[in-house]
Amino acid sequence: VQLQASGGGLVQVGGRLRISCAASGGSFSDFRMGWFRLGPGKEREFVATTSWIGLNRYQAHYADTVKGRFTVSRDNEFTVSLEMHNAQPEDTAVYYCAASSSPGSFYDSRAYNYWGQGTLVTVSS
Repeated sequence: VQLQASGGGLVQVGGRLRISCAASGGSFSDFRMGWFRLGPGKEREFVATTSWIGLNRYQAHYADTVKGRFTVSRDNEFTVSLEMHNAQPEDTAVYYCAASSSPGSFYDSRAYNYWGQGTLVTVSS
């Protein structure tokens, strides 16, 4: 299984940016796929994820820090995207795509058994 993130870069405060993650090497229809981030001087934190609820449907979950500003979408079983609106300096981080075939809390990084290489997002004023 491989996860490949793309789309990171520089965005101005208040701006918008979309990052995506493509999975390969298996079937991911019932996988949980989402995003964590690691900011400068911070611990890795949950951002958003999509959980399979059957019949090619997924439920989105968000951290309180991004709720209302970020939108996570599961484009198909292989791709998950994160659209950031009204970016803030505290959103500066390396964003990691993560996937899981195991049960567990969606906000707990230990519940994810596959990780991508990360993509850097820098919010500049």
